Amino acid sequence: MIAARGLGWSVDGRIILRNIDLEVRDGETLALVGPSGSGKTSLIRILGMLNTDYEGRVTIDGSDIRSGNMALRRSMAMVFQKPVVFSMSVYENVAYGLRLRRVPKYEIDARVKEVLALLDMSGKEKEYARHLSGGEAQRIAFARAYVVKPKVLFLDEPTANLDRHNVAIIEKAVKDINDRYGTTVVMVTHSLAQAKRLADRIGVMIDGELVEVGGVSDILERPSDPRAKAFVSGDMVF
Repeated sequence: MIAARGLGWSVDGRIILRNIDLEVRDGETLALVGPSGSGKTSLIRILGMLNTDYEGRVTIDGSDIRSGNMALRRSMAMVFQKPVVFSMSVYENVAYGLRLRRVPKYEIDARVKEVLALLDMSGKEKEYARHLSGGEAQRIAFARAYVVKPKVLFLDEPTANLDRHNVAIIEKAVKDINDRYGTTVVMVTHSLAQAKRLADRIGVMIDGELVEVGGVSDILERPSDPRAKAFVSGDMVF
């Protein structure tokens, strides 16, 4: 589904990403882990078509992401660490992407109600989204991504600032979108436990490099790269 070849990015002469080769399989959940500042968010922003001044080549579903393909852009969604909600009701927040895609009103209504129920937000449709708690706001941001049924969903630390209750709800929704629609999920997380719960494979990033990618048990129990081993064992200071 996603292929990156020779991917690199630098800012004012400082190397952020270097020589990254990555393949993300159709329908899998890939977790990117690593110390703070290792380039995880930079990588996911490039894959999600938010940064364009990089070296190398990235394709999604066979199309180069620099092609300007609007259908490709609309086939993906992203949820950030800090929840982004619009100055409108909960219902209108979640329906926003569907309206842009000109989905029929009756289908919008059904899909919005379904995803709000999944995220334990039923009954809050008329509430002003910016008056919600942080956890509720993040659930709405996730619902807005979920409801468009993206082929690829990018998650940048979507539960980093949430309590256990909200973490559990969002993790359930991540599993649901992957299981129900076969959505390919690429997520950045600092939590190895979360990666273990959600991911099919894990990629370890250190100092702007993707040092190892493998199955969950391979990375967490027997990583081959010494830097990955130091990170997952807690020996790396970060």
